[in-house]
Amino acid sequence: MSANFFYLLLLLSVSRLSIADSLESNMPVRQSDGLVPPRARTAVTSHIPRESVVSKGIASIGYSKRLHILEIEFVNGAVYRYLQVAPSVHRDLMSADSKARYYDANIKGNYPSVRVRPRVKQQFD
Repeated sequence: MSANFFYLLLLLSVSRLSIADSLESNMPVRQSDGLVPPRARTAVTSHIPRESVVSKGIASIGYSKRLHILEIEFVNGAVYRYLQVAPSVHRDLMSADSKARYYDANIKGNYPSVRVRPRVKQQFD
C-alpha cells in the first residue's frame, strides 16, 4: 500500500473519525432483501482555523504547520483538505494576487485531498 493511503488514514484518525467506522460506512450492508446502500458518511470535523480571503472562488484558507495540511473553503460552501502541503505553498497561496488561479495551477490535483464538507446546493424559490 502507498504512503498516501496511510497518511490519509492518519488524517482520518486525527479528524476524530474511527478508521473502522469510516471504512464500514462506505460498504454496502447485506440484508435478507439484498444490498442496502452505504449509510451517510460521518462528517470530518475541522480543527484548522481558516482566515477569510478576498477571492471570487475561495472564501477562507487554513493551514496546519505541524501536519502540513491546507484547508480551503470555497464560496460555494465546499471545504477540502489537502495533505502533504509545504509551508511555502501556503505562503505563496496567501500572497498570490489571484488565489483561485494559484489554487488551480498549483494545488488542485497535485496533492491528496479529503472533502470535509460538500458544496451547499442553491435553493430556488
